[in-house]
Amino acid sequence: MKYRIELTKKAQKFIRSQQPKQQERIVQAIYKLPQGDVKALVGKSNVYRLRVGNYRIIYELDNDILLITVVDVGNRVQIYKQI
Repeated sequence: MKYRIELTKKAQKFIRSQQPKQQERIVQAIYKLPQGDVKALVGKSNVYRLRVGNYRIIYELDNDILLITVVDVGNRVQIYKQI
C-alpha cells in the first residue's frame, strides 16, 4: 500500500527554516510514513505523531483514499501547545 503524502504550508515553512541536515532527516522520516516511532494522539481520531529526535511530525491518516497529510512539524516542547 502506497500512501500519497501532502504537507501543509505551515509544515513546509518549518522544514525550510531548519538546517540542511535536519531538513533531510525530517523529510526522509516523512516519506517513510506510516512507519517509524508513531503513536496516536489521545482525544483526536486519525491524528498521529512521528518522533524524529527532538522534533515531532503531526499528521492525519486517511486510509480510505490512502492519504497522509502532514499538519505540523516542530520542536517537541512547542508542537503539543499548538495542537
